[in-house]
Amino acid sequence: MKKQAPLRASGLSRRALTTGVLALAALAGAGAGAGAAAAQPQQPKTIRLIVAYPAGGVSDVIARAMGEKLSAQTGIAVVIENKAGASGTIGMDAVAKAPPDGSVLGFAAISPLVLSPHLGKLPFDPLKDIAPVASVMVSPVMLLATPASKSQDFEGLMREAKASPGAIRWATSGQASLGHIMLEQLHAASGVQVTHVPYKGGGQQLNDALGGQFEILSTNAGPTLSPHIQSGKLRPLAVGAPSRLPGLPQVPTLAELGYPAANLSSRFGIFAPGSTPPALVERLNTEINRALANPEVAAKLRATDNEPAGGSPSDFAREIAKEYEANGRIIRAAGIKAD
Repeated sequence: MKKQAPLRASGLSRRALTTGVLALAALAGAGAGAGAAAAQPQQPKTIRLIVAYPAGGVSDVIARAMGEKLSAQTGIAVVIENKAGASGTIGMDAVAKAPPDGSVLGFAAISPLVLSPHLGKLPFDPLKDIAPVASVMVSPVMLLATPASKSQDFEGLMREAKASPGAIRWATSGQASLGHIMLEQLHAASGVQVTHVPYKGGGQQLNDALGGQFEILSTNAGPTLSPHIQSGKLRPLAVGAPSRLPGLPQVPTLAELGYPAANLSSRFGIFAPGSTPPALVERLNTEINRALANPEVAAKLRATDNEPAGGSPSDFAREIAKEYEANGRIIRAAGIKAD
């Protein structure tokens, strides 16, 4: 844990596959004759789905659920590989350097593409070496009071922060993380000053929150938080999300509270190497959207306060481009530097 001074800017069958209806081979075009089919690349026996975060977290849980459905739909085994580190950039670098034949995909938040590039040079070009395939889920960012905080609601938090500048310690998953960007946007809109406590990883962060090592925690919604919220050890003050969460209908969004710029949520998706043929990206997108429409997958997402997304590859790419530009402006204005 590193502390800083108070912030100033703060299941398809095999038959379906061989007919090419929902094939996942890297096809340059659909050949009708036997000669054309023979020239096409062989179907991958397995798909490695690289999860850019540790096992056990909400991203890992959802990636495994998606992998099971994709395997059932296509008849191709999907093997999960956790490759965590550097806020997701290690996993995404592995995807960027993989063969563009559909045998390797990645599951990550968009932050390695829209936040990390503004903080330092990456070992891959996020705009050229990664192909957005499909948006999978929107993960709210929760603002939680710990046992060290007296705040019972968001308004109480703001009063305390104004009365004692810098006294409130606010933990996030790291420098320039989405929780940190939320903090900076709140500072810009209200002028409150808090002490940013950036962590690397969520396990220690949650343990310290429960132990009252800081007053406020901003983190993505997930199954590990629910029992502590239900017990009252963590008190949700606000949420960054398009709308109130079904599981916490009493908790307002930051937009409702008058802070629309801070009303941020994480978007997770599936990615391919940048030179993957567009036809293959479209086929993968079709399969992913089909899996997201499965009631079991949707229920698993909503049980963790996450929402299924979906949409086309171009929709996903536009969302990434928009976030890239917006985050660059925020990071420059706040003077945020890499760790």
